[in-house]
Amino acid sequence: MLKKFIIFVIDDMSGSGTPEEMKAIDAFNEGLRAKGQWIFAGGLAAPIHGNVIDNRDGAKLATGKPLFDTPENYSGFWLIQADNLVTAEKLAFDGSKACHRRVELRPLLGA
Repeated sequence: MLKKFIIFVIDDMSGSGTPEEMKAIDAFNEGLRAKGQWIFAGGLAAPIHGNVIDNRDGAKLATGKPLFDTPENYSGFWLIQADNLVTAEKLAFDGSKACHRRVELRPLLGA
């Protein structure tokens, strides 16, 4: 049974991908699709657009800012499926090379 993982792209607000990086990302995505490992991928708006919402017990609180105030943030992600963690790690290494950024790999619970 295939397991699901998320690969977060870590960025330092230096700017979006170069044309060469975007070409490498497209090729990486096509490889995931061809091998049946693709689920979804997407970019995220800059952290300045983040808003932490807390409606526990009807609190209706909104911070108007992201959870963490740090120069590094998640700028995108891939949802993938793989046979095991070893394969997912290999894909994370390949994704990091394609986007020319550090990434964080996490398994999805119960998936």
